[in-house]
Amino acid sequence: MFLNLVLPCKAFTGRFGGLEISLVINGTDKTHGVENVGTQPATLTAYEAIRIFAPDLLINAGTCGAFSEKGSKIGDIYIGKRIRFFDRRIPLGPYEDYGHGNYTCERAMEIACKLDMPTSVVCTGNFLDMSPTDEAILREETVVNKEMEAAAIAWVAGLYGIPVVAIKSVTDLMDGGQVTADEFSANLELASANLRVDVMKLLDFLSSSSE
Repeated sequence: MFLNLVLPCKAFTGRFGGLEISLVINGTDKTHGVENVGTQPATLTAYEAIRIFAPDLLINAGTCGAFSEKGSKIGDIYIGKRIRFFDRRIPLGPYEDYGHGNYTCERAMEIACKLDMPTSVVCTGNFLDMSPTDEAILREETVVNKEMEAAAIAWVAGLYGIPVVAIKSVTDLMDGGQVTADEFSANLELASANLRVDVMKLLDFLSSSSE
């Protein structure tokens, strides 16, 4: 169903074990005919999902880039221990921290520990490619995942006091020497398959915890 007849975001609802689940997607851009990606659709969709479904937890499942030099491989799955923006650079006193965001994910850390899953700092921006400035910022973190939605979702969720779990699967290696778009396309099927397996593990854990 459409969350709003004017907006492109869609929702599918159902049950999994003891959980009531709403799967919400950004939908398709009607002008260009492509799936909506980036922080603007993510912000709007997160707001509509919270407004309509009032969830206890938001799970942002998706793909990401990573650095091989930090131990990441194609198809690896991570849970975000912290979520931040990497491209909101506002060097103006307190606006600098505001720009970065840096949203903590206590519930995600609990889940990662229970499921024995590796954690990362999930860094959000609206660029598929990477400028030298972006790269320098991303390399400041230990294990890092670069993607395009999580921090926007975390910002909206924080307004409502709802915890967020970002679970990300690696499609491309930012230091691998390949063209990002080509590497992403080549590895999307593998990364998606691995993500599906671990999302089901996550849902199994949440279902058993709710009983």
